[in-house]
Amino acid sequence: MPLKHTILIVDDEKNTREGLLWSLEGEAYDVLTAATGEEGLEIIRSRDVHLLITDLKMPGMDGMELMAGTREESPATAVVILTGHGTVESAVEAMKQGAFHYLIKPVNLDELGQVVERALTQRDLREENKALREQLENRHGFESIIGESRAMLDVFDRVRQVAPTRASVLLTGESGTGKEVIAAAIHYNSDRRAKRFIKLNCGALTTTLLESELFGHEAGAFTDARKQKIGRFELADGGTILLDEITETAPEFQVKLLRVLQEKEFERVGGTETIRVDARVIAATNQDIEQAVAQGRFREDLYYRLNVIQIVVPPLREREEDIALMVQAFLDEFCKANGKPALRIAPRALALLRQYSWPGNVRQLRNVIEGMVVLASGREIGLKDLPPDIRSAGAPRKNVALRIGSSLEDMEREMIRATLEHNGGNRAATARTLGVGRKTLYRKIEEYGLGTPSVP
Repeated sequence: MPLKHTILIVDDEKNTREGLLWSLEGEAYDVLTAATGEEGLEIIRSRDVHLLITDLKMPGMDGMELMAGTREESPATAVVILTGHGTVESAVEAMKQGAFHYLIKPVNLDELGQVVERALTQRDLREENKALREQLENRHGFESIIGESRAMLDVFDRVRQVAPTRASVLLTGESGTGKEVIAAAIHYNSDRRAKRFIKLNCGALTTTLLESELFGHEAGAFTDARKQKIGRFELADGGTILLDEITETAPEFQVKLLRVLQEKEFERVGGTETIRVDARVIAATNQDIEQAVAQGRFREDLYYRLNVIQIVVPPLREREEDIALMVQAFLDEFCKANGKPALRIAPRALALLRQYSWPGNVRQLRNVIEGMVVLASGREIGLKDLPPDIRSAGAPRKNVALRIGSSLEDMEREMIRATLEHNGGNRAATARTLGVGRKTLYRKIEEYGLGTPSVP
């Protein structure tokens, strides 16, 4: 993160430029100003600008054109739109096209400071996450770590915090959410990156085979053990080992795994030599591990050893804003892999993909896109190309799903979000549906960070 952010203010009104300059200069920002969109774009081309604050209506190049030019010249630059009351709809359209937020003139300076801080924080997070993804692109399913949603930004932030440490990590989340890719991100952003990243699906093996795979065995240890075998823990010495489906293991195996975590040593199956290892352990599960502990299926002491840091990988249905990014990435990948010209997806088809609940998560989305690319006969994927189950799920949702254990705040937030979506972003209609005043609704939208493009 730069020590000092650079902000560019573009407005044809001198008083507005100078007022915003005066307000922000005291916040230790490097603030530049321009009176026209053309002048602003020249600055964007010549300087590293972190945040653009631009008026929407200006002579010559207006704010929308300047934003489009900025996205082409400097995609990392965040954009905040200034607008009058009469052009709010245009500002909402600008947000749909990528603006972070809009402010209504005359600008409330306290609100300005808060919006600027949030915009720069999100911009910095995205740039750091982009660097993290680029390290994984060639090795570990780059597509599975695509995401700019708040939920995934939180995951990326936790990965950055955890990676440099020696702490054990427990990854939880539904099947297909990308837990293995997150584990790889932790390993390849740690000081263990030069050593091996070893993976094992514990649920696919019997206890005997699991012990042989992890700890190795000596020749003659059992009927088919014709020669000595080095186990996964030894292979991961100095590196990282991922134990997937950890809750599927038997109690007798859990005892042996606990010893490795506590003492960093074990014996091969059928052997007497004690082997010491230094391997970071990342465990993953798609089950409720706390429930497994409560039911006695998983050792409580092992749970605490593994759960030093827990990262919850969110399901795709909670990352709706990431779906368009993933769809495009998968389209590019599979068009290239199958020797097909670039395909585009029709807006209505994309809308259904975003609305679908994706029980198989990212893995299912990837498979669906691959199938559609293989069968595509034209240059555009439309409604007819979608699988039947996704087409049939296209009816407007009338119910809101809430998890048991959700807080009242979580329930209120989800109800407001879902009702906004049902009403097409119309806040007045949403307020009527929920039986609350507009001011109350606007306050709640701001409080819960639901400032999505909307119709007042």
